[in-house]
Amino acid sequence: MIDLHYWPTPNGWKISIMLEECGLPYRIVPVNIGAGEQFKSEFLKISPNNRMPAIVDHEPIGGGAPISVFESGAILQYLAEKADKFLPKDVRGKYEVLQWVNWQMGGLGPMAGQANHFNVYAPQFNSVEKLEYGQVRYTNEVNRLFGVLNKRLGDREFVAGPLSIADMAIWPGLWASRTLARSSRTFRTSSDGSRSRWASVRR
Repeated sequence: MIDLHYWPTPNGWKISIMLEECGLPYRIVPVNIGAGEQFKSEFLKISPNNRMPAIVDHEPIGGGAPISVFESGAILQYLAEKADKFLPKDVRGKYEVLQWVNWQMGGLGPMAGQANHFNVYAPQFNSVEKLEYGQVRYTNEVNRLFGVLNKRLGDREFVAGPLSIADMAIWPGLWASRTLARSSRTFRTSSDGSRSRWASVRR
């Protein structure tokens, strides 16, 4: 059994999707980030960066003590290796997938988070003048990254070979971008060509 320490955000969805696709038994342990539960000492033992999701696998491959994993990209790779699904074994296929997982982790994910902050949440507490630089900077960067993804999907059904953890890493944030699109006049949504087709396949 796997404990999934979770709250319904794009990062949390990555792991719940993966667990469902793999058919691995799991139970959800809610981590209410609005109430600050990510700062509790028992959770910090599992996720020292005080971010969910995190997992505890009570039946790891090879047996032994439970294994805890934090950071959604690392969790996706762990589950793929445990289930022997959604991550190629050959070196070329494996790293084609992993580079796109890391593209999401280091690029699209955090940049979309910043764009969402400046366009959706910060306007409730700050004047437009104070926010304009952040809104423009991060919205432009997310648009650029979406252009990269759209180009990548122009001649293929999935991001890297067959359906993989790369798709599961990227799709939740794309789905969540609808909120950002309603708040920013310059934000390009998933209605753009190849990306829209891919998003529909993932649904």
